[in-house]
Amino acid sequence: MDLQETCVESAVVYDGCLLHVNRDTVRLPDGSLSVRECIKHPGAVAVLALQDNGNLIMERQYRYGPQREFFEIPAGKIDHGEEILVTGQRELLEETGFVASVWIHLTTTYPCIGYSDERIEYFLARGLTKQQRNLDDGEFLEVFELSLEEAIEWVRCGRINDSKTIIGLFWLEKYLKDWRV
Repeated sequence: MDLQETCVESAVVYDGCLLHVNRDTVRLPDGSLSVRECIKHPGAVAVLALQDNGNLIMERQYRYGPQREFFEIPAGKIDHGEEILVTGQRELLEETGFVASVWIHLTTTYPCIGYSDERIEYFLARGLTKQQRNLDDGEFLEVFELSLEEAIEWVRCGRINDSKTIIGLFWLEKYLKDWRV
């Protein structure tokens, strides 16, 4: 069965700096028409920065949308034309001041498939060395260390509840336990 939906007409509803919203009329597999509203997003990279002592580099940051602070792994949007590895390297340095000598791509996820094309690329970064961080204008965050075991416990007790961070931590736990070569 062909499940493809084909765009018949597209209208821009909002064209912002980061997000772009389209309202599309689509032809469904049975030939009928429907409307899809979709947020276009450039994608993001999330970094699991693991130090030699086993601790992760984490961030505490206020997020305006939900109006609260979150504990997160370093992450940021992919700039136009930028390779995902370069995004990860740039974001890790900008936000935390760390550079890594080893980068391993872990997975790609799509966090909001019902209404967005956003994807998040996850990397494990190892061989960390500290340099000077360079936050973006208007970016404020605190950097701290946390063991993977503590981070998983923070997920269990609800202290970490950012989905990209939860996914990244669980992938890292699985990678280190079962998939490590």
